[in-house]
Amino acid sequence: MKIYVVYDSEGNHTKALAESIAQGAAAVPGAEVLIDHVNEADVYKLQDMDAIIWGCPGHFGTISSSLKAWIDKLGYLWAEGTLINKVGAVFCTTATVHGGLEATMLNLITPMLHQGMIIVGLPGTVPENALYGSYYGVGISCPPGKDDNISKNDLLLGEALGKRVAHVTRSFTNEL
Repeated sequence: MKIYVVYDSEGNHTKALAESIAQGAAAVPGAEVLIDHVNEADVYKLQDMDAIIWGCPGHFGTISSSLKAWIDKLGYLWAEGTLINKVGAVFCTTATVHGGLEATMLNLITPMLHQGMIIVGLPGTVPENALYGSYYGVGISCPPGKDDNISKNDLLLGEALGKRVAHVTRSFTNEL
């Protein structure tokens, strides 16, 4: 099964989270994971993927302009129904605790729903998410400044999301 992680990152926080998600997905047997910054991401790869995970820094509660511009290129895939029934998940980072994490993740999920994708979140029964409580995906706060202030728990949340996406995707691809 093929999983594509696409991210926008202005510093290293969102990139580190994307890498932890990719690492978690790659830990599941049978997963082939590709990861690209949105500037290098290829929309033509999406049709060959079984799962797509995208994320960005939250900009005032919504998608960063670079990732939004990339998502806006998916109209032809929507018209052809190419992404219907592919698994999707989202992630984001913000500078403050109440900086729009959930709003950004909901905005990231909306285009996936328009594409007919199956959204995978992170349930509270996942140990890493028990106290964190973000069910839409992974959204973490990283105060501006140092690029190394992403916590170990934040990275574990990313790995947990990647693993969950890979397991769910494997269950769907085994059914087909």
